[in-house]
Amino acid sequence: MSLASLLLALPHSYNGPQQIQPSPYGVVGTGDTVLAAALAGPLIPASFAASGTQFVLGSPDSSALALEYTALAEAAGAQVRWVATGGDAEHINTLIPAGVTATYHGAQYLAYATGNAAEAEEADRLLAALAERCVGDDPETNPARELAWRLHGRTPLLLADEGSEALVLAWQHLLARVGKSYAVPVLGDPLPVLSGMFEARHEQGDAKVGLILGDLTPRLDLAREVMESRVDEVIHLPFAEYSTDTPYAPGLALWYLGAWTALHLAELGGQSPEDSPVLTRAQAELSGESSEV
Repeated sequence: MSLASLLLALPHSYNGPQQIQPSPYGVVGTGDTVLAAALAGPLIPASFAASGTQFVLGSPDSSALALEYTALAEAAGAQVRWVATGGDAEHINTLIPAGVTATYHGAQYLAYATGNAAEAEEADRLLAALAERCVGDDPETNPARELAWRLHGRTPLLLADEGSEALVLAWQHLLARVGKSYAVPVLGDPLPVLSGMFEARHEQGDAKVGLILGDLTPRLDLAREVMESRVDEVIHLPFAEYSTDTPYAPGLALWYLGAWTALHLAELGGQSPEDSPVLTRAQAELSGESSEV
């Protein structure tokens, strides 16, 4: 199935366990599931649990690291739930789809397993609303294609509020893996970086665009003002309106918009949105499936 078909069918497609695990919770993501753990941060911050449940997310190329985390958590006294896209079935409690969509399935698993079913359902609602708009060739009605046109041929500078920086990493990942394009993550306090990075040669701001993800805080608003005098354009993608207690659902929706945007960006650049052969060979090498990179 093509990536476009997978994305279109993604809302409401999680069909894994919904049983709530004993608290307190810790979570760590490895390999292809790093973003799933990061985007679930509003529900369960990355940490190690000494009791309750330690969630270890992984993929075949990171099995050795996931095993180490499992041993540490068990030694500390927590039960471990290993969620993976593949690998040794002896250790895996829940299997989720591999590839780009592992982020969605891993994050939704964590939402249900930590008693946040309402957050998971709200995320699916927001994704479904986006799916209806992100297909079609008309940029005026397709927000992902319109954004792809604005990013095409430019280098995005990615920013988000301190509590939402997982979105910066997610968009960098998607624009590279799917969109086959380069983006610059601006993490931490953006003001020292943005106020100084173009001073030596102001023309270096040409063909660059600021992309602010999530809430526009006072600090990010100042960063926006700085960028407006240094780059071609500044785009703010706010959280969608949501009815739950945390920004988990709109954060996952922004990840979903990023996936569609990257898909359209690859098409505009004449590239395939599927995984590059280099990535496929590298993951196989790390999984022990191949010795050729």
